[in-house]
Amino acid sequence: MKLNQFVIIGLGRFGSNLGRELVRLGYEVLGVDRDEEKVQELSNVLTHTIVADATEEEVLRSVGARNFDCGVVAIGDDIQASILATILLKELGVKKVVAKAVSDLHGRVLERMGVDRIIYPERDMGVRVAHQLVSPNLLDYIELSKKYTIAELAVPQCWSGKSLEDVDLRGKFGCSIVAINKPQGMIIAPAAKDVLSTEDVMVVIGTNDQIEQCQESFDSGE
Repeated sequence: MKLNQFVIIGLGRFGSNLGRELVRLGYEVLGVDRDEEKVQELSNVLTHTIVADATEEEVLRSVGARNFDCGVVAIGDDIQASILATILLKELGVKKVVAKAVSDLHGRVLERMGVDRIIYPERDMGVRVAHQLVSPNLLDYIELSKKYTIAELAVPQCWSGKSLEDVDLRGKFGCSIVAINKPQGMIIAPAAKDVLSTEDVMVVIGTNDQIEQCQESFDSGE
């Protein structure tokens, strides 16, 4: 299902940046916050903004929250308000509900409420930066689940000029190269005969252990 309309509850740093990027990508965004100053700041950026308390059911009904494809609860400083707003979005039948969690406990509560996706911005960014700092070949790192990861890896010098068949990433580590970002464009589902160069970025998917073994091999120059 393609999502076109988003309602974001909470226009702090996370919510406002999320809204800005969604609008930049061409989507419609309604921003809701109790803070008039935050709403005013984004009034000319988001598609619509409203000063309101999203923990009140009538407020969400009046703005037509149930008609949005996705509701994002981006409240970070008030866990009670975050939970209440999330409950209301679920009860109103919003197709997809995403919520920001500020702690593991907060996340567990949201999970039990049936939230479609839980985001831990500070924790996730910390993990990504840590991996980038200790592995020079790792350009980006996203944990898809507790078991699987997708990573962007720079091609090491020793692989330049070799085909995917030659490097045999799946045979060595069990992970797969699902795309190659070359200067001339992205190759999705590359073939075994596709050749790598040091200018390329590989998009690799596998278990956390497989990705870690692959990184260690790159760092050691194997």
